[in-house]
This record gives sequence, C-alpha cells and structure tokens, in this order.
Amino acid sequence: MALLQYLGTGRRKRAVARVFLRPGTGKMTVNGKAMEEYFTTYTARALVRQPLLATETADKFDLLVNADGGGVIGQAGAVRLGIARALCEFNLELRGKLKGEGFLTRDAREHERKKYGQKGARSRFQFSKR
Repeated sequence: MALLQYLGTGRRKRAVARVFLRPGTGKMTVNGKAMEEYFTTYTARALVRQPLLATETADKFDLLVNADGGGVIGQAGAVRLGIARALCEFNLELRGKLKGEGFLTRDAREHERKKYGQKGARSRFQFSKR
C-alpha cells in the first residue's frame, strides 16, 4: 500500500523547508523534534500554524518537516509557505482562502552579501579625513 502524502516546498531568506502532509491527528515534527521543541518562540509557532488555522485543517494532518539553512524565523516562514503549498496540492479549493490571506506569496527579500573592503553589505568603515 502506498503512503498517502502531499509535498510542499517553501523558501524564505536562506531557509528551505520540505513539508510532507499526511492524514493524521495534528502531530508536527520538524527535523526529528516536536514543533514546540524546535520552534521555541511563540511568534515562530504562530507563523507555522497560520495556514492550518485559516483552512481549519489543524487536526486533520500530521506534518513531517525538513528545514535547512537560515535562522529560526526564516525557517518558520519557509515552513508556512510549504504547508500552504501542500494544502493546495491536497485540495485546490483551499487555494482561494490561502491566496487571500497571502500564504502562497513567496517573500522575495533575500540576504544581501557582504562587499569586499567594507564592514558589511551596506555599512562602511568610518572615513577619516586627517
């Protein structure tokens, strides 16, 4: 018997998340840990739950997430996009609600690289005239 699951890939800043949506009871696992253990801040946990709460499917699916790169909030944003895309794969009728809430929009703001001869991407070393 084949395993029924829906895949969604999300990206945010330098973070990438692969989300596997499986029919279940609402258990979330991120990189082998419980979601509450992985995302310790309330903000990150709320960000991840948004698409599920908007579509009222929080207790219908188990989520298996592989998150890589970036920081905690970047990964949470990537997981949110991945969940929204996986929900669209599950049921295309949910797309309108997810799109209206803005969960299917990829945040295109990327990390800007540090430039040589400078302190950072934009900041410079202090200029001394004398």
